Amino acid sequence: MSELRLTVRQVWYTNTAFWRNPASAGFTFAFPLMFLVIFTTLLGNGRAAIPGTTMTVPQSTFYVASMAAFSVITACYTNIAMSVTFQRDAGILKRIRGTPLPSRTYLAGRVLHATLVGIVLVALTAAFGHIAYGATIPAGATLARFVVTLLVGAGSFAAIALAVTSIVPNADAAPAIVNFSIMPLLFLSDVFIPLGRHPAAWVDLLGKVFPVRHFVQAMQAAFLGTPFAWSDVAVVAAWGLGGLVLASRLFSWEPRR
Repeated sequence: MSELRLTVRQVWYTNTAFWRNPASAGFTFAFPLMFLVIFTTLLGNGRAAIPGTTMTVPQSTFYVASMAAFSVITACYTNIAMSVTFQRDAGILKRIRGTPLPSRTYLAGRVLHATLVGIVLVALTAAFGHIAYGATIPAGATLARFVVTLLVGAGSFAAIALAVTSIVPNADAAPAIVNFSIMPLLFLSDVFIPLGRHPAAWVDLLGKVFPVRHFVQAMQAAFLGTPFAWSDVAVVAAWGLGGLVLASRLFSWEPRR
């Protein structure tokens, strides 16, 4: 069997295992929509300023774009980092490594499945936002930029997630470490709370260093039609490449002692 067919079968198997845990799958799809409803209910009456511009958009529409970015990060970073760590400590990765299935095929299947979940989440978020809040669906060149940003972000955050598993000592520590590594950046990157045109200097510095704000701003720009910068996509891709290099060197298939 060709490696491409093996990868497709692995994606299918991963998807089957994913849906056999309906509680986990349900929360994966519910969280972005739940946060979208909560934040638009609490803060969606005004207008949000777009950093670096003089433009403002309705906060309800702003949160649709933000939750679309959050969906990709949840599916491709948080879920992969935690689930792979759990499988490593349960000895599943060790047993998979002992089968004829190539290691890269297994990991490619996990990444592709997470990307597909992220795409479905973004589609659901955009559709819900369009129906409930009148958010505009990207089209034409804007849609093309949106799709490219989504795919680059999905692959990059998945690569970073695989690299992060190397610093997680065991499955019990995975939720704390993974959430600690991403939650503060979500709050500092225009996901949960609009930071306005002139955030504090240290917030601006953190946003420029880490990939979350660059990804969020690129997704928002492509979704909202505000000024789009390919440099944001380039930063996310650079982090993804760095994560891929670290994962190739540090990723462990054996349970930690």
